[in-house]
Amino acid sequence: MCGICGIVSVTFPQPIDEDALLKMTQVMKHRGPDEQGIYSDEYAGLGSRRLSIIDLAGGRQPIANEDESMWIVYNGEIYNYRELRTYLQKRGHTFRTRTDTEVILHLYEEFGIDCMQHLNGIFALAIWDTLRKEIILARDRMGVKPLYYTETANQLIFGSEMKVLLAHPCVERDIDLISLSEYLSFEYVPSPRTILRNVCRLEAGHILRYSAQGLHIQRYWNINLARSESRPPVHWRDYASSLHDTLKGSVRQELVSDVPVGVLLSGGIDSSAVAALMVELYPGIVDSFSIGFEEASFDESPYARLVSEHLGTRHNELILTSQMVAEMVPTITDFLDEPLGDSSLIPTYFLSLFARGYVKVVLGGDGGDELFAGYPTLVAHRLIDYYERIVPWRVRANIVPNILDWMPVSFSNISFDFRVRRFLSGRGVPLQARHHRWLGSFIDEEKSLLLQDWLKPVLRDTYAQAYLHARECEVHQPLNQVLYGDMKMYLEGDILFKVDRASMAASLEVRVPFLNRDMVRFAAELPLELKLHRLTTKYLLKKSMERILPREIVKRPKKGFNMPVAHWLTNELRDLTLDMLSEERITRQGFFNYTYVKCLLDEHFSRKRDNRKLLWTLLVFQLWHDKYIEM
Repeated sequence: MCGICGIVSVTFPQPIDEDALLKMTQVMKHRGPDEQGIYSDEYAGLGSRRLSIIDLAGGRQPIANEDESMWIVYNGEIYNYRELRTYLQKRGHTFRTRTDTEVILHLYEEFGIDCMQHLNGIFALAIWDTLRKEIILARDRMGVKPLYYTETANQLIFGSEMKVLLAHPCVERDIDLISLSEYLSFEYVPSPRTILRNVCRLEAGHILRYSAQGLHIQRYWNINLARSESRPPVHWRDYASSLHDTLKGSVRQELVSDVPVGVLLSGGIDSSAVAALMVELYPGIVDSFSIGFEEASFDESPYARLVSEHLGTRHNELILTSQMVAEMVPTITDFLDEPLGDSSLIPTYFLSLFARGYVKVVLGGDGGDELFAGYPTLVAHRLIDYYERIVPWRVRANIVPNILDWMPVSFSNISFDFRVRRFLSGRGVPLQARHHRWLGSFIDEEKSLLLQDWLKPVLRDTYAQAYLHARECEVHQPLNQVLYGDMKMYLEGDILFKVDRASMAASLEVRVPFLNRDMVRFAAELPLELKLHRLTTKYLLKKSMERILPREIVKRPKKGFNMPVAHWLTNELRDLTLDMLSEERITRQGFFNYTYVKCLLDEHFSRKRDNRKLLWTLLVFQLWHDKYIEM
């Protein structure tokens, strides 16, 4: 993995600010601690930080073609680069290195922007064509690797992280109010927007071209779930062996490396399946890594140990203590340059840091929930239909609210009262909005109390992006629309963002076999009933893994990679929370109503209500604002 950045000025050529380019490159040193590289001419400057994985001695970037008319900087891994290299050599291309980076550049010479169709991997890249005076930016199909850009002062400025762009003196730091509203609800800002105005993320599966003719963005790939709705009636046995073979092939492809590879093992079925197939394929003993908690309801480490013992991995375990979190959270924005309200960022970072002490590369199980319908919310969508039909209106309107008032509040992991309150918050709400209300933080009613009146007129429907994806996905089954939306929003904006920032902060490369091109193609065509079968999530995946994994792993319900935020907010993080959410800070910013914020704090500290998600979402925003806006 690497970090990339660049400055391009083709409309009104001006000398590239090499000091700014160097600063941008150095800001992302954590993404590539092994090497730094710079290229510049009168129109463009490219920067790279390298975490060397393939061709350790000869892969320094930027890399040029034979006559140095094209240059590339690239972040990612191409798993089929050896096959592509053989093809290109037969077409007459000459190689100076053994890297996948150079393969992409020659592939672009051969096919132009259509070369992206041939890449099986995770990537964010920039190719500077000195003859055409054009730069090409591209991002992988599912959005595993990030890429930001902005057009300012007649220049295109881009980089792997937002703070890379902010290192350039021409990039302004104005908060996008629509994005702020979306963040409060989703806990992230859906692409292509970011928390800042005029700074964008290049969407997954898209290409950006920038030349004297201007900036043009086009999609080169999109997932299509339509075929999953046109298959005849099927039985799980018709697909189980194909799923096993496809996932095994993906794991085999993603083991390509010139350095040792480990596996992140949570004890859930996704990471356990990846670990099991890796043990079959890896030439040595597999190192597995997991994290546990002092708080029992959050601790999944016994399941990870069970899988490790069953598979024979060399298991490494870290127990996350409250003291470790208390010391780390105030510094979270050192690597979190956009607010992210997903608290699992914390254990993901500690796990990445822990694994980096042993290896440079790990495989993970991310993507399985989105591809195979693993989230409990999908079951809840079916249950709430039964609830609305079976439970009389008078009971729902008059009795259930009183029961909620008397229900004791628990700070345990996904406690019963937490689940009931979340479930009932979806009553009478359209499918797309309901789904994100369940997954996210502030709902519209709560935001109306939180936000100052002056910014409400410019806000749009919070769930506009979700409705947009539902319209474009070309499927009819409602839950298929939800899965499509999750891949476009939650997977890319939360899960992959979280893993990238946490792992790259530790200079660790995380690969995701479930999001391999072949796995995505297989899952996209799989009938929905083999993903969510009645009330059983990941039905086919569980069936295909029954003979490989312990029964306790296959049958256990999903819990998620959560942390005891509710406890920590009232104890180890209480002083930090009160400081960041103080009346003085809230009033100075002018976004939020302090009276409501204080109400949230008082309710939580008195255990009258579990406001963990709301308070954590606000706390992370305040920490980010303090570092990047009030600096």
